[in-house]
Amino acid sequence: MRVLISCLTLLSLSLPILRADAVTEANAKACAIVSVRTPPAPSRRVLAMVQVSVFEAVNAISGRYKDSRLNLGPVPGASVDAAVVSATRASLLGLIPVDKVAIEAWYGEALAKIPDGAQRNLGIALGEKAAAAVMALRADDGASAPETYRPLTAPGSYVPTVTPAAPQWPDRKPWTLASAKQFRPGPPPALASQTWARDFNEVKALGGKASAKRSPEQTAIGKFWEDNSSAIYFGVLRSVAEASGRDITDNARLYATAATAMDDALIAVFDAKYAYRFWRPLTAIRNGDLDGNDATDRELGWSPLIDTPMHPEYPCAHCILVATLAEILDAVLPTGQPVKLSTTSLITPGVIRSWNSAAALVEEVSNARIWSGVHYRNSAQVGEAMGHKIGRQAARELNGTWRQ
Repeated sequence: MRVLISCLTLLSLSLPILRADAVTEANAKACAIVSVRTPPAPSRRVLAMVQVSVFEAVNAISGRYKDSRLNLGPVPGASVDAAVVSATRASLLGLIPVDKVAIEAWYGEALAKIPDGAQRNLGIALGEKAAAAVMALRADDGASAPETYRPLTAPGSYVPTVTPAAPQWPDRKPWTLASAKQFRPGPPPALASQTWARDFNEVKALGGKASAKRSPEQTAIGKFWEDNSSAIYFGVLRSVAEASGRDITDNARLYATAATAMDDALIAVFDAKYAYRFWRPLTAIRNGDLDGNDATDRELGWSPLIDTPMHPEYPCAHCILVATLAEILDAVLPTGQPVKLSTTSLITPGVIRSWNSAAALVEEVSNARIWSGVHYRNSAQVGEAMGHKIGRQAARELNGTWRQ
């Protein structure tokens, strides 16, 4: 069932004319900057804080939503565009100062397009105020806690020495979830089960680097979704936000809703991943003779199509992210009218993939993670289910109040 959320206006997306407003343009640049050096999990946190800052600044000018916790407005007469670029700049500088040169270069170009004067100055000050308030609100969210991951091993036995990604993420404070464990699923399939044998053999056949059963199209899709940056999902969101007739305040709200929900989705999925520590296909298939299941056979030297992410397998993170976003998109996509979602991938420059529904997008992403050899079917389904729950909750509950 579609969830109607007060913060997002239902608009027709059938019109072919697209335009970018300050919110979508600033987000595109923020994604590009963040994707260069910031790992995937921290990048979601950065962009969530950026987009909340942008929304709070824009809403302080428009005064549309009255339940904002930050209470920055009203600021009549301030330039909305200046507030957007200022909030984006201040947030990025505070969160990823290592990229100051790129941030300031973009900011200078963006600000030069806005007429100088009192309105621009008001907008700049408001954006800086919004960014500072959001960073203070989230300063103790746990992201900067020391990493204390303990590798599993026997005394004297070698294990790979690379620390896995974001082991402290389960301890972070979510935006809208009651806790990281709110939607934690049950354990992965037992190794003696038929489900495990089915999943093992599917990814073994279709996900191997040298697979003869995976089609060229499946290979291309698997490589496209090797991109785990924030840019690939915000690209999908942009294809909605840039539709003709969209309002900048509602776009700011849309971006804040999606960004915080996806940040929560990663908190939740890493909670489950580090709770269960389930093995990746690369490990399982090379040790297929040790799982106690006669229906799984070891394959010496099996490797996945893409590099295996550096964190436990279960559940699928891409799947939870895309399902979370899908719920938010379904809240704003018009029922019964043609839509087109699209995005690009940093892994396959120049390639644009498109879908006519959020459900089709979710299905492709889940299949891609199997075809690329890094996830199992059950893990994709469980990740999707988690994402749908998180996305629905965000759509219902994210009404301008971010949990402290």
